Amino acid sequence: MTTETRPISVFDSTLRDGEQAPGNAMTPEQKLALALRIEALGVDTVETGFPSSSPSDFAATRLIADALTTATFATLNRATREDITLAAEAGGVRNHQLQIMATGSDVHLEHKRGMSRAEGIREIVDSFGYARSLGFTDITLGLEDASRGSDEMLRPLIEAALEAGGNTVALADTTGCMVPAEFGALVARVRSWLPEDTPISVHCHNDLGLALPNALAAVQAGADVVQATLAGIGERAGNTPLEELIAVLAYKSAEIGVTAKVDTTGLYDAFRLLCQTIGPSAVRHKPILGDNVFATQAGIHQAGMLRNPITYEYVEPERFGRERAILVGRHSGRTVVRHLLRQLGHDSDTELLDDIYREYIAGRAGGECIELDELRQVILDRAGVR
Repeated sequence: MTTETRPISVFDSTLRDGEQAPGNAMTPEQKLALALRIEALGVDTVETGFPSSSPSDFAATRLIADALTTATFATLNRATREDITLAAEAGGVRNHQLQIMATGSDVHLEHKRGMSRAEGIREIVDSFGYARSLGFTDITLGLEDASRGSDEMLRPLIEAALEAGGNTVALADTTGCMVPAEFGALVARVRSWLPEDTPISVHCHNDLGLALPNALAAVQAGADVVQATLAGIGERAGNTPLEELIAVLAYKSAEIGVTAKVDTTGLYDAFRLLCQTIGPSAVRHKPILGDNVFATQAGIHQAGMLRNPITYEYVEPERFGRERAILVGRHSGRTVVRHLLRQLGHDSDTELLDDIYREYIAGRAGGECIELDELRQVILDRAGVR
């Protein structure tokens, strides 16, 4: 087990990769409100969008750049002077992490860009030099589809970018095609090519359901920054979920070997603002944020949790701004009724226990539930007329 830990940075991409997925569009003002809520969590960087992609992203970048006080803001840009100029006009160069996308695989070079490896390097060198001439000092090489790029392609591209003034290397598993051992090995190889003080950032997609495990493997292999989104929203199957990343580090930092400073208690409020903005974006059983993750209806679970929640609850709801809920439905047993009767001083009333059990548990054919407090009131009302 790892006993020493090192801090990593958290880069939030909710407002860029998260927002660009179908159905997730936001106005600049909505993005500003979310950016401030995300910044309040303690993330290190808030990605504002892709300024050259639309007037809305340009306006959002301008609003957010002016409003942030503790976090750096980032923009995503193609390796063109036009994109870099627009990014500078939108947010200026101070406190601005300029991400410049590079083509990281032969698949993308051939089928998307129609260019050679040498041409890919030339455009990176030119765009990095141009960014430096505008006064940018925080420039990231964003390697799109790096997980399908060969070492023979990636290493010369990375070395050219650093020589041209790059500060950070961002490796993207753009198609979500890798398993943790593969992605960790890629990060370890790239780490061995870089100066010790050059950060590696990782951007994982969830197409195989492995974005979070891949991100964790990456930091164990030497990555310094994890890019994530609230509720994991993003292209196709989404990205590394911010709240799950932070939950794992809250409980398993020693095992993983890293820590992050994000405030766990504000994650759910930030998620609720996201839902108000774009609509529901998490299934009921989604870790940390789902409606059911701190609720139980099953009698065998309730029997343990009514004695001590630790019996079935490893992740503590209050640590994440949530509340525990015990719901009563057809999968509940007599224990929950007996528990309420004991609380209300009617534990010897077996007839009342049987009546309540038949009507509110055994008699329910559907999947509807009632809150524990509602059943408590029913018992009080029944007991009052007996």
